[in-house]
Amino acid sequence: MKRLVLVLCLMAAPLWAVQPDEILDDPALEARARDISSGLRCLVCRNESIDDSNAELARDLRLLVRERLVAGDSNEETVDFIVDRYGEYVLLKPGTGGANILLWLAGPSMLAVGLILGGLYLRRRSTTPEPDVAKLSEAEEDRLREILKE
Repeated sequence: MKRLVLVLCLMAAPLWAVQPDEILDDPALEARARDISSGLRCLVCRNESIDDSNAELARDLRLLVRERLVAGDSNEETVDFIVDRYGEYVLLKPGTGGANILLWLAGPSMLAVGLILGGLYLRRRSTTPEPDVAKLSEAEEDRLREILKE
């Protein structure tokens, strides 16, 4: 039974979307292509690499990566070519330069602002004096006791 579960779990593992007709004959070039394409986003699936996607555009991008490598481009030149063509959105891990620095800093800065505001709120709350509560007169206390007994 345990073996059956293990086999089923292994069968459920994600498979590469790279088709056999896309694979390069040179293992070194194919390894470079896989390395590059694992860092490129499928523009159709949005949160998958082009290696994992079965979309037609992902296939075109995988073929483009392989064409550039066969043409003699380095990994950086290949990625730069694709970024120039499709924009920086195609990168699964965008750089921290340019306008992206705002996106990278937005989360930590919002957390810092939230912590500061929370600290100020708690500090102000702890120093606020308790409001004066009016004391009940003897007659009001007697009436309250009567109501509570009923």
